[in-house]
Amino acid sequence: MASVEVRNAGGAVAGSVEFDSVLLESKVTPRLLRDAYVMYETSRRQGTARIKTKGEIAGSKKKLFRQKGTGNARMGQKRTPVRIGGGNAFGKNPKDWSFRMPKKALRVATRMALVGKFNDGEIIVVDQFKQERPKTKEVAQLLKALSIAGKSCLFVVADYDKTLWLSTRNIPRLSLTTAAWLNSYDLLKHRVVVMTRDAFSNCVARFTA
Repeated sequence: MASVEVRNAGGAVAGSVEFDSVLLESKVTPRLLRDAYVMYETSRRQGTARIKTKGEIAGSKKKLFRQKGTGNARMGQKRTPVRIGGGNAFGKNPKDWSFRMPKKALRVATRMALVGKFNDGEIIVVDQFKQERPKTKEVAQLLKALSIAGKSCLFVVADYDKTLWLSTRNIPRLSLTTAAWLNSYDLLKHRVVVMTRDAFSNCVARFTA
């Protein structure tokens, strides 16, 4: 068995929570973590870039002037790609850049990212943090008490809490998620991970099953 300290809202140690040490024995594969990160990034890519072709440019298709007898070079319609303002010959078209990895691979990648955070000492477990009404100042005071104010932080709770979400949305570099929605992308993108006691227990149960 392994254990991790639990801190209260003031940043002081308020106990510890034990968990199965088999979680920390998982092997970390950088290549799998990279593939998972790239998958999430490419899925966020819009791919809506588009350039008009010759057939979509406004203007007449008529030949600008007759082929011979004018003394000018031979010239076709004004929408040709070789003229300024004409269509693009090989323009960009909307494209779906997303791809999906197997669910088991994503689950393993999330476990690896979680183990990496443990090994680097970047996971902080706090006691239950409840709010009666949205108050950003209380969350900011918690981060300051934990000495992580201003750092890139991922706050993980057991279940969705609208009050807490409203309190955290205005704090820069702070993201809120639940234990069920925790993934390798969020873990790798943020420097510090703050978990409530229940969220930590849910994550341990999820990745040691």
